This record gives sequence, C-alpha cells and structure tokens, in this order.
Amino acid sequence: MGKSLYIAEKPSVAAEFAKALKESFRRGDGYNESDSSIVTWCVGHLVTMSYPESYDQAMKAWRYDTLPFIPKEFKYEVIKDVAKQFAIVKELLNRPDVDRIYVCTDSGREGEYIYRLVDRMAKVPDTKDKRRVWIDSQTEEEVLRGIREAKPLSEYDHLSDAAYLRAKEDYLMGINFSRILTLKFGDEVRNFLGHEKRAAISVGRVMTCVLGMVVRRERDIRTFVKTPFYRVIAGFETDGVVLDGEFRAVEGSKYFANPCMYKENGFKEREKAEELIRELEGLPAVIDEIAKKNENKNPLLLFNLAELQNECSKLFKISPDETLAVTQELYEKKLVTYPRTDARVLSTAVAKVIDSNIKGLKGFEPVSVFADEVLSKETYKNIAKTKYVNDKQITDHYAIIPTGQGLQALGGLKPIARKVYELICRRFLSIFYPAAVYRKISLTVQTGAEKFFAGFKVLKEEGWLKVANVGKKQKEDASGAGGPERDAAEAEKDEDADNQVISADKLEMLEKLKKGSNLNVSGFSVREGETSPPKRYNSGSLILAMENAGQLIEDEDLRAQIKGSGIGTSATRAEILSKLVRISYLNLNKKTQIITPTLLGELIYEVVDVSVRSLLNPELTASWEKGLTYVAEGNLSEDEYMVKLDKYVSDKTNAVKQIRNTGAIRQRFDMAKKYY
Repeated sequence: MGKSLYIAEKPSVAAEFAKALKESFRRGDGYNESDSSIVTWCVGHLVTMSYPESYDQAMKAWRYDTLPFIPKEFKYEVIKDVAKQFAIVKELLNRPDVDRIYVCTDSGREGEYIYRLVDRMAKVPDTKDKRRVWIDSQTEEEVLRGIREAKPLSEYDHLSDAAYLRAKEDYLMGINFSRILTLKFGDEVRNFLGHEKRAAISVGRVMTCVLGMVVRRERDIRTFVKTPFYRVIAGFETDGVVLDGEFRAVEGSKYFANPCMYKENGFKEREKAEELIRELEGLPAVIDEIAKKNENKNPLLLFNLAELQNECSKLFKISPDETLAVTQELYEKKLVTYPRTDARVLSTAVAKVIDSNIKGLKGFEPVSVFADEVLSKETYKNIAKTKYVNDKQITDHYAIIPTGQGLQALGGLKPIARKVYELICRRFLSIFYPAAVYRKISLTVQTGAEKFFAGFKVLKEEGWLKVANVGKKQKEDASGAGGPERDAAEAEKDEDADNQVISADKLEMLEKLKKGSNLNVSGFSVREGETSPPKRYNSGSLILAMENAGQLIEDEDLRAQIKGSGIGTSATRAEILSKLVRISYLNLNKKTQIITPTLLGELIYEVVDVSVRSLLNPELTASWEKGLTYVAEGNLSEDEYMVKLDKYVSDKTNAVKQIRNTGAIRQRFDMAKKYY
C-alpha cells in the first residue's frame, strides 16, 4: 500500500497535522516523512497569474492599442521567491509511492485556490486519490475528524471554479482599468499634484468601491449644515422626586405638523419654545397614560470576523488586519476556531458537544467562574433550540468560538492577543446565560392641551451582562492590563435612547403612579440642540459596512437579491483596507482608527467617477460577489460568469478610450483640493 501525502497551507499548520497523526516522522527538506505518511506545506501562494508581458512582450509597455487585454487562456507561473518549495511539493505530489493526497489548506475559497494552482502547475494525475480535509479548528480531535471524514476533492470543484473566477476578475479589472485610466488621466493627476512622473492609477473591483464609500461619507460631512433646534423640558415633581418630561407636538397639539417645528420634539426658534412655556405656566399636570413592562435583552450573536474586527477597533483601537492576524495566531495555537467566517451562529453538530469547549475554559481565570456556572446549571443543553444554532446560516464555517484547548499557549501571547481571546470567550459564554431584564416605565403627562413624554428604565436582572463584565471597569488600551469591558449602553446596543436610567428607589416611587395622578410642575426649561453630521468610518465600522453592502443599495429588489453578500469576503476585507492606506488613497489614524480620504484618493475617485463610475457603486461590487457565490453553489457556470465579465471589462475599457476632454476634470480636482 502506498503513502498518504498531507499538504497544508503553511509550515505551522503542517506541524499540527504531523502531531495529530502520532507517527515517527523523519525531517526532510521541506517535508516530514514517516513509514506511511508525508506531511508538506505551501508557504501561502506558490503559484500566481502571469503578468501580461508573459503573453506578449509588447504588453510590458502600457499602450492604448493593447487594451482591453482579455486572454482566451490564462497563464500561471511559480512565484520565484518560493520556487524551491514548489519544486519539493511538486516532486512529492507526483511520487509513485504516493497514492492518496489530503488537501489541508485553509478551509475556504482562498485555501482551495492555493492548492488547485499547485495541483495544476505540478500536473498531478487524476488517478491519485485526492481528498479534501475541511476543519473548523486545529485541535487534534478536529484534525483527525477532518482526515477521517475527508471528501473527494472533486466535491469542491464548484468552490474551485469560484476561486479561479475571483482571481480572473480581479486580474482583468485591475490590469485593464488601472492601465486605461493611467493612460487617459495619469498626466492630469501628475500635473495637478506637481509630480515629475505620471501617477499610476490603481483601481480594483473591491478597493475602488471602498474608496468611494469613504469619499462620499467625507463629502456628506463637509456639506452638512447644522440645524439648531430647541426642546422644551418640564420638571414634574412627586414624593420629592423630580421627573423630566419632553414636549412633543403630537396629534392634538396646536403645534402638530406646524412649520415652526423641527421634527416633533424641537422648535426651530427659541422664541417659539419660550412662547409655549408661557402658555403652560401655572397649568396642572396629570398623567394621561402610563405603561409599565419588563423588557428582555438577549445575548448578542457570536462573533464572525467582521463583528470581531469592529469590536476590536472600538475597544482596543487596532486595525482589522491586526485583529485578523491576532485571531489567526489564536487559531494556529488551537485556542479558537477558524477566523475567516461570515457566520454568527453554531452548527447543530457542534452544539451537541459544546460542553467540551466550555469545560476547557475553566482553566482560563478571567472567565472560569462563568464556565463553572454554565456547566453546573447545564444551560448548554438546550442551546440547539435557540437562535445561536442555525445550520442554514452557515456556509463554510460556524462562528468564532474558543476551542477550550491550547490554554498553555496563552503565556507566550502578547497582551493584545489575550484581550482578543478573552473577548471571544466572553461573547461565547454569554449565550448560555438568560436575558438581561429591564423594568421600563413610560409616562405621558397632559399639561393644558399639550403632552410631555418621559421614559425610565432600571436593570433588574443582569443575566448575560455579568459575563460581559459590562460597566464594571473602563476599557483600557491594548497595551495595558485588564479585560475587554465596555460601557453598558454600548454592550447591550440599546436603541431606546429616550429612556432615562434610574435607581431602584426611584423605580419604586414610579411603580406607585397611576393614570390620572396629579403631578406638580417644578418648572420649564429650553434645551438647545443641533443636528449632527454623519460619523466618519473607523476601521471596524468600514469592515461592517463592507460586509453589509446591501444596506447601501436603494433598489429594494437588488438589495434583497444580494442580501448576505457584501463587498469582498471575510478573508480579504482587512487586506483591501490596508492596501488603500498603503498606496496613500486613505488615511488611517492609528490612535483613533478613524479613516479619511487623502487628496490623491479624492482625485482617483473623480477619475473613476467620470470614466468607470460603476466601480464606485456597491451594487456592482456586491453583485459580482453574489455571482461568485452562485458559482460556488453550482447555480451558475464558469462559462456564463466569464461571458458577463469579459463583456463588462471590454465595454468599460473601450468607453474610456472614447473620452476626449480629459482636462475638464481639473475643475473637479480644484474642488477637492479646497479641503487639503
């Protein structure tokens, strides 16, 4: 019987597979071998798409007559820096004594692509038994399960097709649009900035859309005009306690739908607010309506990569690519499950054995008391019946959760890695706790012909909030000690901002109030406010906006069609953002993680806006991503996708060629420069 070859994406992962196999391996050059198995590795990508000059040397120069460039057959080549490892892997894959190949690259589209390129370039015969290992963590049990249940590689052919298409799409759009826009507008950009050389204009399917999101947000902020408004607040007194109520011009009010109002709770002019006060002074106040209820706030869904990146940006002020790097390290140390996931729920299979994950956390001091409590009360047993378990919401991988293993590795981690790990643990354990319960009381007070409104709440039962350590400490920066605590209002994501948080004593007094009760008016006041401009993106909120691109689309049918498909993927979004910063199209403030466009970024935005405007739109970008999903699911053929892609690239490239007066863009450049 021949040998089995295991090929991983990187050396560290290969080492974990070798450990799990528990065989006596001998170290070779670029691989390890036992009597029955060989374990080898890639070093990320070993093969890449060839540059245009590999097709024709004339393509090395950027010229109009060579565009659009759409090859009938795409060429690939070994990356020079890793050519030695490729040669080793190629020889192993084709060794006569190797009859079974286990593909152990990362379980996702990109990992599939990495191996398929190697397989293709190495010309591995199909007579070999090729199997795909698909795992959610690198624990020994999961690795062995993945090997045991490995399916024929052919079952992942549709995923492979989508991976190839994604690369071709980025390649064709990047080369054709970057070249044609540089040829057409590069001199205009160079002259405007005073550079000696023509500026190479870099555009892409995803990165240009993200640039557009940031530039549009910045321009919305610039053009925003603050609108002042004036709210009338009444103080109502009962049993020595003063309650604040806000005037609203509801139906029945003389100010209802009155042009003097800015929305229903604010006057456009202070004089009108003061006029209302004069009308109401001395009038009695009676409770017109009172509502008392308990409201439950359930634990948040588990982390996917985008949500984790957003939280880490807010709490620790680290960028999305830093969060991914940290979480990847935690994954490789067997501490957490696969990080590049879009799912925020668990699978039913994992839910059945989830107690093993929880048991392991008894050894992690910051959350050990909660793990003990969950286990002793056995609250994990019914988790499969909750919203936190849903197989239909999982494509490749379930949410990011702690494995409960690898705790010995924590001592060697940087403080930020421990913080991220604790954050994941707390979110995970919180789903086994009951809802937080708030007591809420809402009052409507009639004063003359007008009504005032007040809402109050108090936390009665902590529930899951105690696991999140909410409100006990202020968050600390990532370099210091402490856990991932945050303010209660942010943690629970309470959207009901009108409710005043009160003490238990005050609640007891409010509970006694009834409809028709009289209240004393202690006085009126005018509170000035003003409308706020949109917030700038920070690195985390931009990642979330990329994930939820469908929300940016006005067309309801298209928004529904691409629901669940965003801009980029969980594996690529952080790198896209990093590239935009690296090429100086965007600025990232490392302390605040706030993102703003650079002048160069705004100039590129203008160039694309007058030439290939659809590249700036989330509709197009998300639709392409949705198409790739259809291919991966087997609902759209590779050929059908390529026909649409070829036509789009050709049409847009030829359209740019027809643009005549490029100097007209100078006025747009001048407008942008005013803000720099």
